Amino acid sequence: MSIAQDLQPVAGIIFPPGDIESHEPPLESDLHLRQIILLLQCLELWWQNRDDFYAAGNLTIYYSQRQLKSEDFRGPDFFVVRGCEKKPRKSWVIWQEDGKYPNIIVELLSPSTKATDKDLKKQIYQDIFRTPEYFWFDPNNLEFVGFHLVDGHYQPIEPNPQGWLWSQQLDLYLGVQNNQLRYFKAEGQLVPTPEELAQQETLRAEQQTLRAEQEKQRAEQETLRAEQEKQRAERLAAKLRELNIDPDNL
Repeated sequence: MSIAQDLQPVAGIIFPPGDIESHEPPLESDLHLRQIILLLQCLELWWQNRDDFYAAGNLTIYYSQRQLKSEDFRGPDFFVVRGCEKKPRKSWVIWQEDGKYPNIIVELLSPSTKATDKDLKKQIYQDIFRTPEYFWFDPNNLEFVGFHLVDGHYQPIEPNPQGWLWSQQLDLYLGVQNNQLRYFKAEGQLVPTPEELAQQETLRAEQQTLRAEQEKQRAEQETLRAEQEKQRAERLAAKLRELNIDPDNL
């Protein structure tokens, strides 16, 4: 029996109602935790006006009763589901979510998980989840690879000249910068974190203040030059009158 057949939901099973707790193991390192938070924060900020998606990190995806009982497969490090209600969840339970699977998955490799991430999970995401895009990233050696689903099989995503990989599901590039996986807009700009955005806004405000001060100084200089010209004209007129010349008749 193939993995796909073995892991398919069993016909006739009545799945348990209500939320099911996530059962993810601890993250491998602080690098993994920070990377997941970074991906979540940036996407939440970028899509802050949307309420039709769910993004999560280190959360269990339950997709069959057999998998629920065995717990021999756990959830992705990071995933995004589009076309769903944006609300908190204890886990992602396929049969409670209208059968929706993730649109994009990112696994963060580690010595203990990379074999599974590159083999078993990749096959599950391809054959069962039918997830359109799958990426893996190693926070330690910066290995970064992406796949998109073509005719039911994962094909490598070709990098652009910067080494970034395009995600049609997010309408963004993913690429490595400063040893972290980041999003980039189609035009090449980095999608900021909330902190970076605040810094940018502070910088813009400081630049606006500086420009306003420069404009004020230029206006004051123009006023000073005009006053100096007026004084010169008045001195010249006084000199002409001393010579019995009416400057108004010149």
